[in-house]
Amino acid sequence: MSTHIESKLEDISSVVLMPGDPKRCEYIARKFLSNSKIVNNVRGMTAYTGYYKSKQITVFPSGMGCPSMGIYSYELFKEYNVDSIIRIGTMGGYTNLKLKDIVLVDNSITNSNYGKYLCNYPNINISGDIELNNIILNTSKELGLNIYKGNIYSSDVFYEQNNDFKDKVAKYNVLGVEMESFALFTNAKLLNKKAATLLMVSDSFIYPDKLSSLEREQGLDNLITLALETSLKL
Repeated sequence: MSTHIESKLEDISSVVLMPGDPKRCEYIARKFLSNSKIVNNVRGMTAYTGYYKSKQITVFPSGMGCPSMGIYSYELFKEYNVDSIIRIGTMGGYTNLKLKDIVLVDNSITNSNYGKYLCNYPNINISGDIELNNIILNTSKELGLNIYKGNIYSSDVFYEQNNDFKDKVAKYNVLGVEMESFALFTNAKLLNKKAATLLMVSDSFIYPDKLSSLEREQGLDNLITLALETSLKL
């Protein structure tokens, strides 16, 4: 048990898949895992542990934003001996990506002060684990999935009033925006763990199309399968 997680140590696997939404965890547990059970329900952050093929997997929600991701990923790494976390989520596209395209995050660039106040991390950019990313890339090829690899903007503000996304693309070569990867990668770097982020494009700053809440919840099957198949190699 940790400050925000009630699980027993043995109920959390060494590899954790981390969606933002607890409902997405439930969807993954029901559709992809066998013998799954609830291992946390503090503050409604319902997490599950079960088996994918012969591998024990925990699916744990991060909540929204760097502060929430920062709490849960830190406690999982530090208190539950988790070795690897793969964030699986959605993003808004800044470029010509299409809905449901999959992006593997190379670097996260942020407007957050999370790294500064966590550990005096001086930079606004941080990378995911190179070895883990390579395993994900190789697994995507084995599955015949076309995925994109690039930078993402991790914003602390969802309703940013002066969001000049074209300027962000020009400055940082980012493919789109989400809200959690910077905190995850910073925690992993601090604690000498592995972290990666896989994102599906759910809406676009260029095109008017966007996925519904239900489509976002259930449209991630290829991405989820990629994360689960990767976990078998960890």
